[in-house]
Amino acid sequence: MVRQIIHIDEEKCNGCGICATACHEGAIDIVDGKAKLAREHFCDGFGDCLPNCPTGAITFENREAPAYDEAAVKLNQREKEREKIQGNSNEKIKGNVQEQPLGGGCPGSRFMQLERREEREAEEAAVHSGYAPKPVSRLNQWPVQIKLLPARAPFYDGAKLLIAADCTAYAYANLHEEFMKGKITLIGCPKLDDIDYMDKLTEIIAENDIKGVTIVRMEVPCCGGLQRAAERALQNSGKFIPWQVVTISRDGKILD
Repeated sequence: MVRQIIHIDEEKCNGCGICATACHEGAIDIVDGKAKLAREHFCDGFGDCLPNCPTGAITFENREAPAYDEAAVKLNQREKEREKIQGNSNEKIKGNVQEQPLGGGCPGSRFMQLERREEREAEEAAVHSGYAPKPVSRLNQWPVQIKLLPARAPFYDGAKLLIAADCTAYAYANLHEEFMKGKITLIGCPKLDDIDYMDKLTEIIAENDIKGVTIVRMEVPCCGGLQRAAERALQNSGKFIPWQVVTISRDGKILD
């Protein structure tokens, strides 16, 4: 039958694996560092993977292809869930890092939830001993770049988001303690990335149980693009979520 199905341009594909995670049906694999439509009958043609591709390698096409097999997809999903529960290689626990493999591709784009058990224990021990705790990282997930983050991931469940301009971490000394602690961090620079983050942020906010949003930007005009994208995403999500904007000066102070 002729139907709509995705097409992956291997020349544009960088093997990041984000599309494989975005495809809930499991149609895409990473093979030899490139995304492949491995199971055409798993592709429903709706294209959840399209907006997640950072290089624009995925498009729609109409061609001869097997019909979408919903029963096979559901069976595969049940098998994967059973494997996950049994703790097989689809989910690995390494120390205090929970890592979700994407089947290959760029390790820098593989998402991880950082549980920070060791840091919390060391901090509590220091407090009980009467010593000032050593500063620790408050980053709770990887990756952090907006364009690399998946639209859906377990670490978004019930999370508060910090949407921050890249430069704020260097300008404001206490960003980890005051803003990143207890939040999922998303960073970007609209001037350097030269993209509109609105679509990705809208999907993240709309498709996950987000409890709050804090936008931290620099006082420079180009940071207005990040703030506007986040504000439009909040509006487009159709949800009422508490949010605030914090502006940092170039000399590292919070502006009123």
